[in-house]
Amino acid sequence: MTLTMRMSDEVADAVAGGAPVVALETSLVSHGFSRGLGLAAALESEQRVRAAGAIPATIGVLDGEVRAGLDRAALERFAEAGSRARKVGARDIAACLVQRALGSVTVGGTLAICKKAGLRFMATGGIGGVHRGFAQTLDISADLMQLARTPALVVCSGPKAILDVAATSELLETLGVPVLGWRVPTLPMFYTAQGGPPVPAVVTTGMEAAAVAAAHWELNPSCGLLVARPPLNGMDLGELVTKAVRQVRAAGVTGQEVTPAVLARIEELSGGRSVAVNRALIADNAGLAAQIAVAFTASR
Repeated sequence: MTLTMRMSDEVADAVAGGAPVVALETSLVSHGFSRGLGLAAALESEQRVRAAGAIPATIGVLDGEVRAGLDRAALERFAEAGSRARKVGARDIAACLVQRALGSVTVGGTLAICKKAGLRFMATGGIGGVHRGFAQTLDISADLMQLARTPALVVCSGPKAILDVAATSELLETLGVPVLGWRVPTLPMFYTAQGGPPVPAVVTTGMEAAAVAAAHWELNPSCGLLVARPPLNGMDLGELVTKAVRQVRAAGVTGQEVTPAVLARIEELSGGRSVAVNRALIADNAGLAAQIAVAFTASR
């Protein structure tokens, strides 16, 4: 079987013409929010990318093909499917294609497709990483390894708060992935800017981030990098996160189901406050990724 990738006309024209494009994932649409709020988050992210002068390329697997640049009808399919859509990392794309399943791609899955399509910029909420208690479970997200072998810049708000953020930072260093703090000297912790380990470098403008990316790819053309942007109106949910992780673990949830289960529990425990922060930071990250992509394109 030949892998079929279909870009929308808009995305294909942008790629062919060297215009700035920002890749967006679909796992947040189907698995990241309850009550269909993922659709609103996806549409707002696309709008923020356009407002900054770039083209959004939301990516998913539908009807036996990879598609980059989904229309609203396709996004609605993911939102309506919810957890019935397959959560697709890089390892899962081939099976999803052959079996013609509806596949919502994770950060790692999106990056694998970015590598195939030649897309250099991506935005998300938080990346996967080293899970708490990893020494017993070896539960480490494939997002990190895929980032280490994909020449793309990912804007996020740090690792998801449910993770061992310090251990994730250490593994990123081991993998040679630069982590740039967006106007902050420490790695954001998703819901809050405070409490994370120091970052190796801070950037303050889109042009500066783009210049670091260009230099990095001259030195290591196959490796990605992170720009970690803190949430503007974050909140300290540390105790709630710890409680949610403990409850989900006690329920025996494992593998790819851990993150959506913990996020749903955090939403319940916070009375919905976590959702507002999550939606805002996803949109803000999309806008920043577009800003950096535009600066990178202008400098070529």
